[in-house]
Amino acid sequence: MLASYGYSDGSGAYFITVDTDKCDGCGECVGVCPGQVLEVIDEDPNDPFRDGPIVVVRKHKHNKIKDDCGRCKPASCRPPLPCVEACPNRAIAHSW
Repeated sequence: MLASYGYSDGSGAYFITVDTDKCDGCGECVGVCPGQVLEVIDEDPNDPFRDGPIVVVRKHKHNKIKDDCGRCKPASCRPPLPCVEACPNRAIAHSW
């Protein structure tokens, strides 16, 4: 299942998507996120039948993703996003 966290406004759509089938809750992405956008929780709020930890976007960050992730957004000379690179299962994607 794809769980998307974020918002849309007049300037665009800003979402982080976690593929819950791929995410094993290892937390590697949490440790490299300078904006402290991500966290590991014990239960998937979107799938009550899933056992085990999962990475989600912190609730108070949903409407701040554009700004909080802005410092890591790739430009022509920047490497890929730290959270995306850190995920061994490639379970994280950004929409913009």
